[in-house]
Amino acid sequence: MYAEERQQEILRRARAQGRVDVMVLAEELAVTSETIRRDLTALERAGVLRRVHGGAIPVERLGFEPALAARDAVLTAEKERIAKAALAEVPEEGAIIIDAGSTTGRLAQVLNTERELTVIVNAPPLATLLAARPNLNVIMLGGRVRSRTMATVDDWAMQALSQIYVDVAFMATNGCSVERGLTTPDPAEAAVKRAMIASARRTVLLADHTKFGDDYLARFGRLADVDLIITDTGLSAAAAGGLQHAGPEVIRA
Repeated sequence: MYAEERQQEILRRARAQGRVDVMVLAEELAVTSETIRRDLTALERAGVLRRVHGGAIPVERLGFEPALAARDAVLTAEKERIAKAALAEVPEEGAIIIDAGSTTGRLAQVLNTERELTVIVNAPPLATLLAARPNLNVIMLGGRVRSRTMATVDDWAMQALSQIYVDVAFMATNGCSVERGLTTPDPAEAAVKRAMIASARRTVLLADHTKFGDDYLARFGRLADVDLIITDTGLSAAAAGGLQHAGPEVIRA
């Protein structure tokens, strides 16, 4: 079993059982306890587990939301592949939304500056990144800035979204499942995400494989609300098929 496969199995067990134990995992997966501890550290850095004495707990059991900086530092190769695949969904001209998030932030980094686009963002770091690029008309949604995600929320953002209509919304999520759809820990952020989807002709979800099968407090969309999911090959073909059966096309980059 490769490290990534083992870590996915550890995450699956943690979510099914509520917690995992280092010694039990080492025995059942036939590896050393030190290997399991490294796996748990990697999963904690990915923002999906929280280390506790002797094992780990899935973050959704704790209501824990990793900060943007922590999420941006993990699965970087996967997020870059997702972002590059998403470029094919960017129109040559028109208007798009780029939601606040670590994977959507990668799209902002690689966005082709030769296109004549209006780009609407709800994160000051994305606005700063994009505003200096030629041919881009950047609009930042106002509102309260959540320090954990650097996303603007509340009425000012909602009012602006109610008055616009864009070609594509590139969305981020904390969790995505067939049963619960798209979820995030914060209700205020969920409300803005819901309004983004409503203001777009087409919705593209950018999410690495660790987000799937996970559910959080606030739901902001159904899978049927999404036209396309772009993820990485860490998501199994079977899981991708289940998502696609619920509505959206799925690309594993």
